[in-house]
Amino acid sequence: MTDQVILFDTTLRDGEQALAASLSVNEKLQIARALERMGIDIIEAGFPVSSPGDFESVRQIAATIKDSRICALSRAVQADIDAAAEAMKVADQFRIHTFISTSDIHVQSKLKRNFSQVEEMATDAIRYARRFTDDVEFSCEDAGRTPIDNLCRMVESAIKAGAGTVNIPDTVGYTTPTEFGGIVRTLFERVPNIDQAVISVHCHDDLGLSVANSIAAVEAGARQVEGTINGIGERAGNAALEEVIMILKTRMARFGLEVGANPAEIHRVSQTISRLCNMPIQSNKAIVGANAFSHSSGIHQDGVLKSQNTYEIMTPESIGLGRNNLNLTSRSGRHVIKHRMAEMGYSDSEFDLETLYQRFLALADKKGQVFDYDLEALLFFENQREEEAHYQIRQLNVQAGSSHFATASVEMQVGDEVMTEAATGNGPVDSAYKAIARATGHQLAIKSYHIGAEGGGHDALGRVDITAEFEGRTFHGMGLSTDIIESSAIALVRVYNLIHRQQQIQQKKQRILEEA
Repeated sequence: MTDQVILFDTTLRDGEQALAASLSVNEKLQIARALERMGIDIIEAGFPVSSPGDFESVRQIAATIKDSRICALSRAVQADIDAAAEAMKVADQFRIHTFISTSDIHVQSKLKRNFSQVEEMATDAIRYARRFTDDVEFSCEDAGRTPIDNLCRMVESAIKAGAGTVNIPDTVGYTTPTEFGGIVRTLFERVPNIDQAVISVHCHDDLGLSVANSIAAVEAGARQVEGTINGIGERAGNAALEEVIMILKTRMARFGLEVGANPAEIHRVSQTISRLCNMPIQSNKAIVGANAFSHSSGIHQDGVLKSQNTYEIMTPESIGLGRNNLNLTSRSGRHVIKHRMAEMGYSDSEFDLETLYQRFLALADKKGQVFDYDLEALLFFENQREEEAHYQIRQLNVQAGSSHFATASVEMQVGDEVMTEAATGNGPVDSAYKAIARATGHQLAIKSYHIGAEGGGHDALGRVDITAEFEGRTFHGMGLSTDIIESSAIALVRVYNLIHRQQQIQQKKQRILEEA
């Protein structure tokens, strides 16, 4: 049995489908590049048949990512498999991941079939997928609640039909580690052709046991673990891949298993996904939480000062949370910025140096010293601007004091026109939002408003995340600035530009229908 554990990341599929607002193609590409830099083996890029947007994002990711293998999900039906293959055909190599339910409750209540019919659907789908690629994965949905005789039968049939990877998901997070490890162990004991496939696991966190179940399965012989960064996903989420990586790295002497991912990328990837997905990380989250390497107890502090490993079983540096000694100021030149971005793992093609440098200078003039996290935040913000063309803020002025009302005036570029509007509100952000709404001519409903920070201290960058509803759809906007009112305005304008883009798509579809 191999001593390599394959890492299968489904942040862009299982993780993304649980978000309040869908990610744009550009945002998904940014996450895929981060996962590639981290060394993830398999990136499940999406579910192509589910929507034109998902199809396009999978296609672009497949065309862009070279060092990780791209995978797409499909139900056990030909139309889904066709869509997955079409979206990924631009890649040199790709994986089709097809699935069907196997538990009694799913087979009888959801599929309205008997087990033999489901088995036939599964094997037909696997054989059909093999027409497009020799890398086919099959998942027994709700395997954790599937009778063990049926599960053994399905796994054997799937391998015989040509599945090179067979996934055993604890879809509803029902099992315990001893129980789930026992299921995997039984498969190795009873399925005669199991040595012809990689056994994978995909665990959910409904009872808080997803990572524990995944590790128990690895101990029982599974050699692929599926999960997401930060554990995001349906309901309570998926197994957090950063935890799986660090368990296997930190307890290497116990497990004797290798993973290909670079743990020094964990912190950066975690923060990128948190920002793009608008999913804050709880402070006490293992590995990547703000308190993961903090010590409050006097006894603990004394111990760490004497010897770091008294209370730290891994170092902050091991996940890329090192101290920043680079002194970047407004006197720094372009070559320094380019060099620092390269040191952080970004290639020249991932950013426009001149645009990034001008934004860096503006920030350096405001806060003096700029740090690595500032550069990454500026890069993220720069990437967001790609689609923000129709609505742009030219000037924003807000007056507020101790009185009940605040007043805002805004000058905006709206397509080829310049619009100037003013409004009063019950605070500076409210008045700014009302003025922007008048300038755009659209009213929307703000459903959530969250203020955060990039970096620490009094000169941290203020980050505002909002979700808003417009005509039954949810949109997410993020703004970043040293001024929180400006951040709020940028986030709102981001939403308006996403709405404009959606309207353009709908108009294009309508024209195509009319021409047809």
